[in-house]
Amino acid sequence: MYFILIILIILSDQAIKYVVTANMLLHESIPIINNIFHITYAQNFGASFSILQNQRYFFIAIGSVTIAILICVIIRYYKRFDKVLLLSLSLITGGAIGNLIDRIRLGYVVDFLDFRIWPVFNIADSSIVCGSFLLILYILWIEPRKQRKGL
Repeated sequence: MYFILIILIILSDQAIKYVVTANMLLHESIPIINNIFHITYAQNFGASFSILQNQRYFFIAIGSVTIAILICVIIRYYKRFDKVLLLSLSLITGGAIGNLIDRIRLGYVVDFLDFRIWPVFNIADSSIVCGSFLLILYILWIEPRKQRKGL
């Protein structure tokens, strides 16, 4: 189930990025809800918030190692880990692979979700953020409750 989720994240991320790049000009913006949500084609040569610009090989190396570790952890501990923990790791893995594909193929990450109050981002970024929040929730709230209950 978790690998199906990873594949679905990758496929949806890459499919939408393809549609955006095939049909929009760089920096073109299509309002969905005017001044609130737009589809805007952007290229990010850095990490979150465009930090560490033009560090392509650094991001490919770190991303590849991280993905390999996450996949090994998911495979090795599939039957022992809590479902919320596995879900969080799967979301992070799928998002990381989606952005890694862009970095390897294009040299940058394609972004398109534009809420105007936040830098433009993509499905992969959303998956990584949601997975990270779930991981924090698991570490700070779920796991301590399980420990107290002796599970």
